[in-house]
Amino acid sequence: MSRTIALHRALDRSGLAPSPVRSVPAPAARYHHPHFLQSRLGQWGAVVYSFRPFTGSEPEPQTPIAAYEDRALDREQLAEIRIEYGAARAMWSHARLRAQATPVLREAVPLWAAWEAAHTALTTTFRTFWETPDGRWRAQLLRLGDAENAARDAARAWDQVAGKLAALADAQVSAAGYEHELELAAVAAEAGTDVSGWHVAPASEYGDGVWSTDTPLVHKVRTEIAAQRARLRDVADLAGDRELV
Repeated sequence: MSRTIALHRALDRSGLAPSPVRSVPAPAARYHHPHFLQSRLGQWGAVVYSFRPFTGSEPEPQTPIAAYEDRALDREQLAEIRIEYGAARAMWSHARLRAQATPVLREAVPLWAAWEAAHTALTTTFRTFWETPDGRWRAQLLRLGDAENAARDAARAWDQVAGKLAALADAQVSAAGYEHELELAAVAAEAGTDVSGWHVAPASEYGDGVWSTDTPLVHKVRTEIAAQRARLRDVADLAGDRELV
């Protein structure tokens, strides 16, 4: 089954739309991408390109160098070839993202569930202080420390897989541009996974080049833990027991 993509271009100078199925001059036709099937005029002057399905494992579509060096091509014909390869690159980038992200999404599902469970345990353990007798605060502090460690570990594991997803999404946009962005949520939905609540930050926030030593979700949970500890210190000060926390 072929796949199509629409790219906008102006009408000709007469103001009349070209024929629905567009023919390409012979000098330019020899530079069609191997997956090219046809191009036709769509709505509002958009050209709809049809290609055989990409797998994403093919080389990234790039305008052939020979086309730039071909003196038989005029400027408009070369522009048409470049537009076609831009359309092919967008379709290829979609296929590559689907192929590469789908297994990572499967890997991510249990890690997000583990994070949600650890975060719920952290929140619940902290709120238990409201009902903990004075004589049992230190025991509850030990439980809170365990919950903090578990939440940080779960956040760290999540950020590792989220960084992979962010990098794949960034590569897709780099290849096709934001006009033809395929969102991770759409890829996940095709696989039957709802990622609407997932914490996936931009790719620039993961990896060795970030300013912070913490990855996004780790930073979030550390901030939350710091706020909880500050609240406990306030309570200890009010109670006049500085050794409480």
